[in-house]
Amino acid sequence: MKKKSLISLLLIIAMLVMSACGNSDDSSAKDGEKKESGGSEEATIEFWTMQLKPTFTDYIEGVIADFEKENPNIKVKWLDVPAADLSQKILTAVSSDSAPDVVNLNPTFASQLADLDALVNMDEAVAEEDQKKYVQGAWEANQINGTTFAIPWYLSTEVSLNNKAIYEEAGLDPEKDIPVTYEDAKKVAKTVKEETGKYGYFPSLDLSLVLQHMVKMGADLTNEDGTKAAFNTDAGLKAFEYFTELYQDDLIPREALTGDQRSTIDMYQAGQVATFMGSQFISQIKENAPDIYENTLPSTGITGESGKKTISVQNIVVPEQTESKEAAVKFALFLTNAENQLEFSKLTPILPSAVEALEDPYFTEAGEDAEPVDLVRIQSAAQLDESELLIKPMDNYDELRQAMYDAISEAMLGNMSPKEALDQAEAAWNEILSK
Repeated sequence: MKKKSLISLLLIIAMLVMSACGNSDDSSAKDGEKKESGGSEEATIEFWTMQLKPTFTDYIEGVIADFEKENPNIKVKWLDVPAADLSQKILTAVSSDSAPDVVNLNPTFASQLADLDALVNMDEAVAEEDQKKYVQGAWEANQINGTTFAIPWYLSTEVSLNNKAIYEEAGLDPEKDIPVTYEDAKKVAKTVKEETGKYGYFPSLDLSLVLQHMVKMGADLTNEDGTKAAFNTDAGLKAFEYFTELYQDDLIPREALTGDQRSTIDMYQAGQVATFMGSQFISQIKENAPDIYENTLPSTGITGESGKKTISVQNIVVPEQTESKEAAVKFALFLTNAENQLEFSKLTPILPSAVEALEDPYFTEAGEDAEPVDLVRIQSAAQLDESELLIKPMDNYDELRQAMYDAISEAMLGNMSPKEALDQAEAAWNEILSK
């Protein structure tokens, strides 16, 4: 993978993040304290998280207090940053040689820093026995060019939410007819539309989801060395044709293309959608639409010929600039240990990356009085072993994602045939990948 200068990366990210992320005030800089190495010497480390206050303030402060009690020579200063600001703030800090010591980042953005050799190599910093304490797919999600640049923190997998009432209204069996594959979803969409006028399936195409759909349908995005587009194949064409047909036959909502995941949850809560993948919204459904919640049946995430399922990972990185590497890695391991992750998982619908935490009955046993939120958690955990990071870190990711979205939009809107649109996407990707 080609190296980029920090200045180039700053410019690229600055154009892509929200306007709010232009804030680069003095809060991103160190306070001038001289830090020393870990071990028995005194150390003060900065820990940055992404939009966890105020919901998880007590939890994070409790973890810090426990860590400092066990390690009285290490003090942790916590800064919580709005999600829209974090990319710019960390880049600004790294470029000004004032990076924090421990940071919560997603694999896609963290990989860009790793490509600059700006992050600590966790294969070297973390003992092999400790590496094995994490879910393998989560650990491997944080690798680039064979090097692990982060420790996995919390996870999620895709779980379908299904409104049993709509299935029954359409004459379908909610226990047997819930879709497992894309072809199943198309059949449900047709039946529900014909029998009820509602939508049987809402496949959101925002963010990186177009790319994920294509991978699950069996398309490779690039060749092995990432220099050429590889999706202009029968599998790629089938993906473009699939969504074009559903859209043009009004079997999926207009919002599947023009909206975002917020539109998906709004329509599901309104009782207008039978199936969508959005298990992260289950608590919101319980609060806002209790009748819909009571009729919700979670099921395995929809996949295609590849059989692949996706995993989402939030991780912990240690910038190479730290003067307290040993202390920073020690805190990262403490934060992500099984006990702390299990406690965190009970506060919000996430999965731990620590294998031991996943063995707790909380993730394996539903119980007689299990609610949909419990079934979502258990289904999500059960899929971890067969889930992986489908979109591997790559240069110019946002440009590539946008080019694919633009192309499939042209096909779905009828401005191009699916093959013409796929050709357009291939040409755009090859141009971007050649930079």
